[in-house]
Amino acid sequence: MHFLALAVDYDGTIAENGSVPPQVCAALGKLKKSGRKLVLISGRELQALKHHFPHLDLFDRVVAENGAILYDPSTDTEELIADPASTELVGHLRDKGVTPLSIGRSVIATWQPFENAVVSSIRELGLELQITFNKDAIMILPTGVNKASGLVAALRELGICELNVVGVGDAENDHSFLSICGCAAAVNNAIASIKSSADLCLTHDHGQGVCELVDMLLEKDAALVCVERIGVQLGQSTHGRKLWLPAESVMLVVGNSGAGKSSYITWLTERMVQAHQGFCIIDPEGDYLTLEDAVTIGGLTAPPTTEESVHYLLQAQLNVVVNALALDPVARVQLFGELLPFIQNLRSASGRPYWLIVDEAHYMLPHCAGWPPGFLGDIGAIIVALDFDQVCPALLEGVDVLVTLGSTARELVEQFAKRMQRPSPGFPERSPGLENACLWNVHEGDEVFLLDQVQPHQKHHRHSGKYVAGDVGAWRSFHFPALGQSASNLTEFLSCSTRLEEPALREHINVGDFSNWFRKVIRDDVLANKTRLIETDTSLAPGQAMEQIRRLVQSRYHL
Repeated sequence: MHFLALAVDYDGTIAENGSVPPQVCAALGKLKKSGRKLVLISGRELQALKHHFPHLDLFDRVVAENGAILYDPSTDTEELIADPASTELVGHLRDKGVTPLSIGRSVIATWQPFENAVVSSIRELGLELQITFNKDAIMILPTGVNKASGLVAALRELGICELNVVGVGDAENDHSFLSICGCAAAVNNAIASIKSSADLCLTHDHGQGVCELVDMLLEKDAALVCVERIGVQLGQSTHGRKLWLPAESVMLVVGNSGAGKSSYITWLTERMVQAHQGFCIIDPEGDYLTLEDAVTIGGLTAPPTTEESVHYLLQAQLNVVVNALALDPVARVQLFGELLPFIQNLRSASGRPYWLIVDEAHYMLPHCAGWPPGFLGDIGAIIVALDFDQVCPALLEGVDVLVTLGSTARELVEQFAKRMQRPSPGFPERSPGLENACLWNVHEGDEVFLLDQVQPHQKHHRHSGKYVAGDVGAWRSFHFPALGQSASNLTEFLSCSTRLEEPALREHINVGDFSNWFRKVIRDDVLANKTRLIETDTSLAPGQAMEQIRRLVQSRYHL
């Protein structure tokens, strides 16, 4: 299931003239049997709800007083999650003859045409309160308290992400909670502004509209809404078409070293943050140590543990990077094997993490791994790899969208089609100077899209862990004969280079030692090419050349 809960308004939505018909209760019960949760969200006071609707036990949580009260019917316990009602304001309104006047634990309510008296009283007393309208009703609540804040509190207790909730309402005070749901529906009797902002406009009024919605949800689930609402944007084609990855899809990103895979994934995480879609990155090489809007588990020398990873994944509103740089290859595979079932169970129960991103997949999902077909389940996943031969065949069988990057992007698409025994898709003509980036929706057509180049807002530092402070091994370290030392990472390389005399620098530069090491060991073609230009620039003294090379390294890596 994609949508794990239904949040419904009471008056004007499931209820008409204060009563809920039996068939509406039956529909809600049917939905609950599907394994989904139910949340009732009302502007009414809790005691009034209990009096008028004896079936509150249908719901897993009830939000009353327009977001101020949270009630658990299974334990008959309620919690005030807002400041108490202002007794000073109540007295002031009574003195002005405002009647009827209803006082809840937090909400103060009256009816039109007393809005002017309410506004003037709040101003005269210097109070920080807000007014919310519900058709002819006027509700006064502490600032920031509304149906959205109440729904968030209810979902936090239930452990469900707002994007995995369908909401339905009819009036002004429903805007706030509908706006945070993954799908917003309006019953046919809803006011025009609710209908205009809804994803679904139901054809029936009140409870019959909710019954209609329940049937649609059970039949369609994620297909209730368009991909733009619950998918993540993958970029834009060279013809201006925005391209999307549907929720619960598997995307494979493939490209040679230095092709821009990590920068593209960083850009995607920024789109996920904008869409409030949580993510978990399994990061074997420390590429995402400094990623914004995420908490990192594990460091350059401190390995992550399954327990610590699980602890942070359970926290709502957190994006998690599991940095496995300090683990050996066998331990990395073991960690992934322990985390994947937990992530799958958490996703099916809560909708979090919305996306699982596995970088350098040959570490976690090597070709020799015995994963069965469909092992990722229904979780949305983005898998990053250098090529197809290094990852397990079961992964390739489950790919829905393929993105290839770099100078071999077209050839990689053709290789994938051949491997999957599919006809090679058609390619549009290349635009001059276009960076090579191809997208193929494997199941929905024979057309390949060329993607416009994208750059993340934040500066991405390639392999900021492995190559900056890790150890490339004795045989691959850079040897400085003049110093009698070797550099096993970029930090050591820059430190040693500052102690070289001009003759030693000149010798390294003349034979292209620096660019060769960057290309063959660091595997950074961009850095290698730019360094080679510096090495062959005869107008530069060795010291000047080395200073430019140092600046290049520092611009591409987090040192």
